[in-house]
Amino acid sequence: MKQIKTLLFAAALFIGATSFTNAQTKVAHINTTDLVASMPEMKRAQTEMENTGKTFEADIQDMVKEYQTKAKQYEGEAATKTNEENQKRGEELAGMQQSIRQFQADAQTQLQKKELDLLKPITDKAKAAILKVAKAQGFNYVLDSSPQSGVIMAEGKDLLADVQKELGF
Repeated sequence: MKQIKTLLFAAALFIGATSFTNAQTKVAHINTTDLVASMPEMKRAQTEMENTGKTFEADIQDMVKEYQTKAKQYEGEAATKTNEENQKRGEELAGMQQSIRQFQADAQTQLQKKELDLLKPITDKAKAAILKVAKAQGFNYVLDSSPQSGVIMAEGKDLLADVQKELGF
């Protein structure tokens, strides 16, 4: 009788272990950095960001040139002007410096906002494609294997090629 109980217990453990193995989740991985970088939309966004940055840079250079021109002019005329006029000119130059710094800060803020605005639809599209491919292939979890993500991959399905195919490139 004791042997039958032991045999039944062993059979129950075997069935439970088999059920547990079948119930395990499927995991895949994808390097989202590579995926987003390979998307055509990303290349267009980078070009737009570069063009916007160049525009701001040109505006800043124009402001600096104007400042330098006035500073040189005021320096040359300083001996012929009164202390009061020189002081006003100095305040004007200080105001111009402050305006340049403020414009640089505003430009940086605008560039960051524009980058976020351009990247959000791209990353949303990538995420949707990853979810669609993962679901179609029966994966429960998809890990991001990008560098610095903290995931070390030993093996498992890499979805990069499948997601790129889903996105049409």
